[in-house]
Amino acid sequence: MSSAPGDIVRFDNVGLRYGTDREVLSDVSFTLYPGSFYFLTGASGAGKTSLLKLLYLAQRPSRGVVSMFGTDTVTLPRSRLPGFRRRIGVVFQDFRLVPHLSAYDNVALPLRVSGVREDDLHMPVSDMLDWVGLSERAQARPASLSGGEQQRVAIARAVIGRPELLVADEPTGNVDPEMALKLLRLFDSLNRLGTTVVVATHDVHLLRKVPESLIMRLDKGRLSDPTGALRYPPRREPVPGSQAVP
Repeated sequence: MSSAPGDIVRFDNVGLRYGTDREVLSDVSFTLYPGSFYFLTGASGAGKTSLLKLLYLAQRPSRGVVSMFGTDTVTLPRSRLPGFRRRIGVVFQDFRLVPHLSAYDNVALPLRVSGVREDDLHMPVSDMLDWVGLSERAQARPASLSGGEQQRVAIARAVIGRPELLVADEPTGNVDPEMALKLLRLFDSLNRLGTTVVVATHDVHLLRKVPESLIMRLDKGRLSDPTGALRYPPRREPVPGSQAVP
């Protein structure tokens, strides 16, 4: 089964269980459209991280269909998964920075993987580090960075390639409120350039920070739809001159 034209993601009756345990996600169905901004909410243990793993193709469902970019990913050969993953930016809750690489090289990694020449790396990587306030820490390795600094490096790495889909797991959990707002504005501007954004958060105060954002709520592995996001996803209008990277 493929996504309908214009869909970027479609879940149909998806269930997920680990081993023989009960399902952590049950009968999850939704569609994500290009250019929409979603908050995924729910209590701790509701299944948010498990749903995100399905979105960034780190996990296959136990049942149901997950279609992305017009293709059924459940039956997708493993050899094609890396190409799909390069279209997805991921901000992990535990950062997952490469420990032996500097902040600069961690942020540059997606561009290098996609074949960008070294001569063309310096400006975008330096601009991104400057935007997240880490210009002076460019050569620092993750072990010498604070939790908030590591989070900012992880976000810079996820968005530098302007992915088609950005998935962020509690991206503001280790930064102060001022930086949290700045990072949300970055996600918002990236979204207005066409990237579909999904931010998982338990912080209800964030939900009012992005105009026109949509809310999906998980409760014990089942998805609800308080804003109608799953039934009638609106398209956001691009803002002229919006820039995801300064």
